[in-house]
Amino acid sequence: MSETTIIKTTNLTKVYGKKSATFTALDNVSIEIKRGESVAIIGKSGSGKSTLMHLLALLDKPTSGTIEIGGKDSTKLKNRQVNRLRNHRFGFVFQQFFMNSRDSVLNNVMLPLRIAGIKPSERKRRALEALEIVDLSDKAKSRANDLSGGQKQRVCIARALVNNPAVIFADEPTGNLDSTTGKLVEDLLFSLNKEKDITLIIVTHDEDLASRCNRQIHIKDGQLVAQPRKGAKK
Repeated sequence: MSETTIIKTTNLTKVYGKKSATFTALDNVSIEIKRGESVAIIGKSGSGKSTLMHLLALLDKPTSGTIEIGGKDSTKLKNRQVNRLRNHRFGFVFQQFFMNSRDSVLNNVMLPLRIAGIKPSERKRRALEALEIVDLSDKAKSRANDLSGGQKQRVCIARALVNNPAVIFADEPTGNLDSTTGKLVEDLLFSLNKEKDITLIIVTHDEDLASRCNRQIHIKDGQLVAQPRKGAKK
């Protein structure tokens, strides 16, 4: 694992609402995440863990504070630059699959490449390569709706991989899966983290899943509680 800082936040704060109806979802959170780390963001429902992930992934803007991606302050970038940065550096795996159920598996995986303007032949090649990594090459022409839950999540991982991301954000990635299938998805994510040096940031309330990460970031009432470091259990 490299010691290069890939994401750094300073006094990150997110406030919703106005005047007397304000709610501070995240309060002055400062963290650093190194390239190749696996990090779990954990906390109870409403703690602010999903808000933190959405800010780190540039899916939302902070009320105050800074988010540096590879040493660049993303809060100073224009929307077009943020979209490009997110599309080229990040991959996403969510509890809800967010797939076009009537479209083919291949087309679902190619979507980020289409958004990025990659030519058709190249995006097909890269999508098939990603499907091979998750052992779903034989499902490329199948409709997404015809897959099992575990297969759908593996397609989502292939979609997250297709742009060769530096970071994969996974929000409760095994929340809709049975324990056996969930374990397979976990193993795949940690394998990618280890073998491809992809930084893995997981939002979860699953203590067993969190324990597999190099580090846990605990959030309570929008504030950072602890950042214990420990060896990964892989």
